Amino acid sequence: MMKPSYLATALSAVAGAALLLLSGCGTKGEGASAPSANNKEMVERGRYLAKAGDCAACHTTPSGATYAGGVELSSPYGKFYGTNITPDKEHGIGTWSRDDFYQALHDGKAPGKTLYPAMPYTSYRGLSREDSDALYAYFMQLKPAAVPNREPDLKFPYNMRFGMGIWNMMFLQDKLSDASTGSSAEWKRGQYLTNTLGHCAECHTPRGALGQMDLSRTLTGNRMARIGATDITPAGLSAAGWTPHDMQTFLATGVAPQGSATGEMFEVVHMSTRHMKPEDLKAMTTYLFGDKPLAPQALKPVALTGADIDAGKRTYIAVCAGCHSLDGGGKPHVAVAMKGNTSVRSTDPHNLIAVTLDGIKAQHFGEQESMQEMPGFAGKLSDKEVTDLVNFLRASWGGQSAKVTEAQVRAIREEGGGQH
Repeated sequence: MMKPSYLATALSAVAGAALLLLSGCGTKGEGASAPSANNKEMVERGRYLAKAGDCAACHTTPSGATYAGGVELSSPYGKFYGTNITPDKEHGIGTWSRDDFYQALHDGKAPGKTLYPAMPYTSYRGLSREDSDALYAYFMQLKPAAVPNREPDLKFPYNMRFGMGIWNMMFLQDKLSDASTGSSAEWKRGQYLTNTLGHCAECHTPRGALGQMDLSRTLTGNRMARIGATDITPAGLSAAGWTPHDMQTFLATGVAPQGSATGEMFEVVHMSTRHMKPEDLKAMTTYLFGDKPLAPQALKPVALTGADIDAGKRTYIAVCAGCHSLDGGGKPHVAVAMKGNTSVRSTDPHNLIAVTLDGIKAQHFGEQESMQEMPGFAGKLSDKEVTDLVNFLRASWGGQSAKVTEAQVRAIREEGGGQH
C-alpha cells in the first residue's frame, strides 16, 4: 500500500505510491466535454476518490499549486516528474474529455501519446467508469495552474515511448491476482479499494526482469527505494504479528503496536488513508487478511548470549533507550516500541538497518497522532556498532537470530540515504 511503486525501480517511478495520472499531460485532445463541476455530489465523490487514490503524492509538491505536478520520481532508467492535472488548457488536462481521462486510467493512453506505467494504470485498469467520471469532475473544477510539465529524463532505450505499446501487450492484465481469499461484500469492496484505487500491489509485489508485476507473488513484498515494501499477504501479516484491528488503526492513524508508517508509506497514510471512511479502511483490512484471518504468530524467544549482544545492548542503552524505553516499549507520541516492531521482527534486516543509519523525519499524521524525529546514526556509529545494535534488537524483541553481518550494514550504508 504505499505510494511511488516499484516501477520507480523498473520501467517507471513511483511508487508509493502514486496516482501519476498523466505522464503526458499538456497534449491537447479533441472534443473536450464540459466538466461535470455542476454536479456537486459527483465532485465530492471525486474529491474522496482522489484522496483514496493518493493523487497528491505524485502531483503536488510541498511548495507548488495543488495538482500542478513537479514531483520528482527517480528510477534506474532516469527521472519522471508528476504532471499537471489541473484544468489548465495548455499544460494540464483542460482540453481532455471524460473519455480521454478514462482511457488514460484504463489503457495508459493520453491524447497523443502512450503513458509510462509510472502512472499505475496497470492497477487503475479495474477502475469503474462511474469512479473515473467522478475523478474527472473533481479535477476539472479545480483552479487551473499554468505550470509547464517536465518531460521524463530517461536513458536510452527507455526514452523510446513507443516501446510501451509492446510492454502493454505483454503485461497489461484486466485483473490483478488476489493474495487473500474471501467472498463477502466487505472483502469485495476491499479488493477494489486495495487492488485498484489504492494500487497497493504496485509497491508490495515483486517485479520481473522488464518491470512487470510478478502476479504469482502478489503482495509478498518488494525492495523499492530506500525502505522496502513489506509482505502484506495474510501469511506475511500473521508472521509479523498483525491483527485486523491493528491494521485498521495503522491505516487510520499511521501508528500501531507494530510501528509507525515510514518511508513512502508515511505519505500514503498522511495524504490518503487517514482521510478515508472507517468502513472503507475496514474493507481494505478485510481484504488484506481475508474473510478468515490467520492468528498473529507469537514471538519466538531467542537466547541472548555473547559479547556482541552485550555490546549491542550497551549501544541501545546509550543512544536508543531514552526514546524507545529501556524495555523496548516505546513512548506514546514520541517513539514506537521496539518490542514486536515489524522491522525488528522481519527476517530481512534491510529496513531496520536503513532506518538506524538514516533516521526518520518527524511524523505528523494529523491531530490524533505524531512521532518525534529520530536522528540517523550513520555518522555516529561504526558498522560494527550498528551490527551489534541491530542483532540485539532482533534477538531481544524480534524473535530473530543474531546473524546480521558487518558486510550487510556496510552495503546498505553505501547504497545511500542520509541523516535527518
